[in-house]
Amino acid sequence: MMAAKRGGKRIGYVRVSSVDQNEARQAEAMADLHIDKMFIDKASGKNTQRPQLQAALEYLRDGDVLVVHSMDRLARNMRDLQNLVADLNSRHIAVEFVKEHLNFTGEDAPMSKLMLSILGGVAEFERSIIRERQREGIAVAKGKGAYRGRKRALTAEQVTAIRQRAAAGEHKAALAREFNVSRETLYQALRPGYAV
Repeated sequence: MMAAKRGGKRIGYVRVSSVDQNEARQAEAMADLHIDKMFIDKASGKNTQRPQLQAALEYLRDGDVLVVHSMDRLARNMRDLQNLVADLNSRHIAVEFVKEHLNFTGEDAPMSKLMLSILGGVAEFERSIIRERQREGIAVAKGKGAYRGRKRALTAEQVTAIRQRAAAGEHKAALAREFNVSRETLYQALRPGYAV
């Protein structure tokens, strides 16, 4: 039996690049937009395989509107951005970008599609410039001996303790919680050759 069709809802999507970043700025910008449900990812936007984005895409129904703070929060490159918007529009779901003041319904004029391409391309270009500046800054700091890289999440003693306890049969998820690291970090520490 098919579920009854619900009225169109406004579904918000927010993404920050890391666990340390605060999503409040994006959420605040969307506060007066009558959002029915919000999905928040704390993850890199390098691809569309983000848990909350996938949950939002599954939640969205015919007649809904996906409200996103800005284009670069939804996708990191033009291809993903265009594919996501086209896929949602084909499902009769509109996409609204708050910062750019743009809406895409699938019945858009050619000018709207051009704006999506231009603004998405500009955002992708800005990200590549930022990455290039970051690489240059790191190279200069390394040359001066001032760059030490990111601080390790685990000390040598903690790695030793984790390996011993994991070998004794303790659950890896519990160890990750206790040492306040992601499971991926814990699995890396368990691999042979992990440098501490």
